[in-house]
Amino acid sequence: MSKETRRGMRRRDFLRSAAIAGAAIGAPMIVPSSVLGGDGHTAPGNRITIGSIGIGAQGGGLLGHALSQAGAQVVAVCDVESGRLEKAKSKVEDAYAKRFGAGEYKGCDAYGDFRELLARPGVDAVIIATPDHWHALIAIAACQAGKDVYCEKPLAETIHEARAMADAARQYGRVFQTGSMQRSDRTFRFACELVRNGRIGKVHTIHVNVGGPPKDCYLPAEPTPPTLDWDMWLGPAPWRPYHSELCPINFKGFPHWRQYRDYGGGGMTDFGAHHYDIAQWGLGMDNTGPVEVVPPDGKDVKRLTYKYANGVVMFHGGGMNGAATDFIGTEGRVAVNRGQWLRTEPESLKREVFGPGDVHLYESRDQMGDWLDCVRNRAVPICPPRISCRTATICHIGNICYLLNRPLKWDPEKERFVGDDGANRLLQRPMRAPWQV
Repeated sequence: MSKETRRGMRRRDFLRSAAIAGAAIGAPMIVPSSVLGGDGHTAPGNRITIGSIGIGAQGGGLLGHALSQAGAQVVAVCDVESGRLEKAKSKVEDAYAKRFGAGEYKGCDAYGDFRELLARPGVDAVIIATPDHWHALIAIAACQAGKDVYCEKPLAETIHEARAMADAARQYGRVFQTGSMQRSDRTFRFACELVRNGRIGKVHTIHVNVGGPPKDCYLPAEPTPPTLDWDMWLGPAPWRPYHSELCPINFKGFPHWRQYRDYGGGGMTDFGAHHYDIAQWGLGMDNTGPVEVVPPDGKDVKRLTYKYANGVVMFHGGGMNGAATDFIGTEGRVAVNRGQWLRTEPESLKREVFGPGDVHLYESRDQMGDWLDCVRNRAVPICPPRISCRTATICHIGNICYLLNRPLKWDPEKERFVGDDGANRLLQRPMRAPWQV
């Protein structure tokens, strides 16, 4: 079988604004030929202009990656903390000044409100790396504004929001990539191809090793830093006083907001958005999902258990030591994790070579690079929201099952729980005014 088809979409004419020379301010300067497309550089009219929204730990890394992409130019940054914002602006301008030998470059705008960035003329695409509770609002607004989107995983804070994001990308014809970057890792792709090509026989069991569900937030109040727009950080989440564990200032590493259910889904949506995604990919179920989820009871059911209509059972936890996603079939086993960690039974499967008649999954070597290629070609990237919506759904129905502590039937076609109004009320969340999806 050939590569999974990239469904083409209508190419639009990108609007290119002033680029470096036109964006510069201050005294006139001599513009090097590289800025105008000489010396092997991409001319301004052919560059994809990017705005980066959310410049924290993950967002800072994505910003650096965007700066290294040929044929793309970061023209705007946005964050609710002014210190991070100024550092991000300087990072962009210093990088381009060095690259273009321009001495000084002032072509990056800085915004404290994402709506102002989306209204800026000449931005083709945005990178969204905010806390999860902001993903849907910003991504949908970006689609409505005609911007292509790269959004960090997990796709959304709720199942309702994830579906709304997928619908918006389709309605507005946007190229939308989710940052489930393990799909751009050769080891994970190879593991899934082993499974999809029947090299371990019929799959009957999967173990996915990720953290647990989120918890309520009862952190005490702390003084709000003067550089932070705390009300904007909270956005649609319930109001509460500031605490540095949620949004640390000058903190190296990752903050801990994701463990609290008002802002994230705990380990289930954090690394779950990666490893459940690989389980779905290996099963060939990107457009559907399980039909039942059962909580552990300390007796017969030791682990949260997902059941698929075809008989496959997937457990939260367990399996081979060291594996993140562990597929077990009637004739073998494939277990995979980051860092090119791969275990197979039999061992010889590691040396398997696939022929032209086998399943060859979509090959991407760089999640962001794949997105930018698809922006240029108006094609569907490796992890569009119709796929990441399904992965987020698995994470969220697991969290709902943990919270309610009862077995739940799930209809993957209607995307609702069967005969359980209480569980269905948790498919979305109330949002603090004036925000709504």
